[in-house]
Amino acid sequence: MSYSDSDSSSASGDQNYRNFKQISRERLLHEMLRAAKMKDAKSNWKVLIMDKLTVKIMSYSCKMGDITAEGVSLVEDLYRRRQPLPSMDAIYFIQPIKENIIMFLSDMAGRNPLYKKAFVYFSSPISRELVAHIKKDSTVLPRIGALSEMNLEYFAIDSQGFITDNDKAFEDLFGDEENTRKADACLNVMATRIATVFASLREFPFVRYRAAKSLDPMTMTTFRDLIPTKLAAGIWNCLVKCKSIPNYPQQETCELLILDRSIDQIAPVIHEWTYDAMCHDLLNMEGNKYVHEVPSKTGGPPEKKEVLLEEHDPIWLELRHAHIADASERLHDKMTNFVSKNKAAQLQHGSRGGGEISTRDLQKMVQALPQYSEQIEKLSLHVEIAGKINRIIRDQGLRVLGQLEQDLVFGDAGMKDVIKFLTTNEAVSRENKLRLLMITASIYPEKFEGEKGLDLIKLAKLPPEDMNVVNNMRLLGPLAESKKSSTGAFSLKFDIHKKKRAARKDRHGEQVTWQLSRFYPIIEELVEKLSLGELSKDDYPCMNDPSPSFHSTSPVVSIIHEAPVAHSMRSRRTPTWARPRGSDDGYSSDSVLRHTSSDSKKRGKRIFVFIVGGATRSELRVCHKLTGKLNREVVLGSTNIDDPPQFITVLILSNPQFSGSTLQQLIELCTCSSAETEAADAK
Repeated sequence: MSYSDSDSSSASGDQNYRNFKQISRERLLHEMLRAAKMKDAKSNWKVLIMDKLTVKIMSYSCKMGDITAEGVSLVEDLYRRRQPLPSMDAIYFIQPIKENIIMFLSDMAGRNPLYKKAFVYFSSPISRELVAHIKKDSTVLPRIGALSEMNLEYFAIDSQGFITDNDKAFEDLFGDEENTRKADACLNVMATRIATVFASLREFPFVRYRAAKSLDPMTMTTFRDLIPTKLAAGIWNCLVKCKSIPNYPQQETCELLILDRSIDQIAPVIHEWTYDAMCHDLLNMEGNKYVHEVPSKTGGPPEKKEVLLEEHDPIWLELRHAHIADASERLHDKMTNFVSKNKAAQLQHGSRGGGEISTRDLQKMVQALPQYSEQIEKLSLHVEIAGKINRIIRDQGLRVLGQLEQDLVFGDAGMKDVIKFLTTNEAVSRENKLRLLMITASIYPEKFEGEKGLDLIKLAKLPPEDMNVVNNMRLLGPLAESKKSSTGAFSLKFDIHKKKRAARKDRHGEQVTWQLSRFYPIIEELVEKLSLGELSKDDYPCMNDPSPSFHSTSPVVSIIHEAPVAHSMRSRRTPTWARPRGSDDGYSSDSVLRHTSSDSKKRGKRIFVFIVGGATRSELRVCHKLTGKLNREVVLGSTNIDDPPQFITVLILSNPQFSGSTLQQLIELCTCSSAETEAADAK
């Protein structure tokens, strides 16, 4: 029986490079499920018992088929009444908390335990007190086959993304009612879970964080300002304890940058025009689950079918970061090419004309039918989704709104343009007007002071309570602040000779294919500077300050690979509203697959970015983009991933002054737009 941590072969120097999510999956399947085998066991079948949190951890990384392939015949809930299976071994994957330990001991104690042997794996480090509690029961000890810390208490949402699932982090940390005890508890859980990422990957990071800055030397630093600093300290304390793990590196192997949502207030509400982002923004999806109607096999009314838009779907993997116009065009091409080249499709559509069918053709048709059915189903699904998104874009007038948002951010439009839009586009939905005003408030904060903000709300014909949502953006930083660097909250460098302001500068040397995709999140700039060793040590200090030679002499860190530019030759059917003067951003051709993190070649040291208070789809996309550009895997972590409607809801919940009816009304506005469009489509 071992009380040590489970071993791992996921060190950075491994020749067979595996991405972040692959490593998480392999650890759960191989180190835990496969390792829990008794050589003298008559049967390899086992029972897997988990709590609510570990079920979620497992579901993000593994499918049920993966679990059963490792000899698990039954998956059970720790807190539900379970049937005794005294001839079978059990694997416990649980959090190391007192309640779970009591349940485990209850299962395995006494004369008639529920299972023959128990292999216990904890999601995070267990306290000495709880280990001592387990050791006290002499009847349980001989029945324990393993007692290990998996150190895996995060949720792998993507090959390069994870969340700590702190749903109330924004409310606890940035809310109007400051509760330091609750906030500290939230940060402690967050730090523990982030540390398990590095323990799991056998990585030891340089821990950098956004430094706290008060408005002036006479102003006291607030708790909100100190969030990245406090989290960095918490992570560092956990990492120091990780050094006792077998094969854990004793020197730094990667970089971690800790930020919070105040770093970029525009990214959560601006319309992101990639396929992935628009699916989650406009289609009212639950996580990655999309529900659509399919013809009934029995000839009855259409049936509802749930599908997951995830990396196991090659079409989704290829198109998720493509601009919606490009994705739509490429889907059309794929469908046309498939029908023209596939024998079964030709025969199905009668494209071969009359005449007899040869035996060879019949044989090819039979062979192609199963594949045809599966492929045409996936293609049809994405054609349907893209079509629905394009209808919503048209019906809600999002092209004009999207252009104004981009122009505002880059200083090509100002307050006059916003006022003109609000007075001439009354049909725009309540949510979209609110999002536009939130972007405007981040660029022109003084225009929302006092009665000015209410006047704009009235001009937009929005109810007065919507002003509270705009005002709640101050929770991410003072609205009056205008002297900080361009990467801060409401922090813009203004040209005194220009009436219009810019929250972003055009990236010199980086061309953009799509007018509506000029916007880039701030983390793109920060990660590039970090990789080059140019990130300010004053603004972003390091807990374990690296030596001067860290950036200057390391061949892995100093080499920057530019992503190859592949100009798209497709002009047919490409909407003119989307394409400017002709260029490429790396997502408009099939070359997107060349830059995915599944590439097996050796990459440089990993860069981890963690954003407290929620990350966005655009920030996750940027991490994929920079992985190819920098030849370093960039992993994004956050408390959660927020789509714009969710972010607005979070801002609402952060203000305790809302009445129950107003609160519910505002939350509903965040999901009604796409539902109304879908209802119109049904008619």
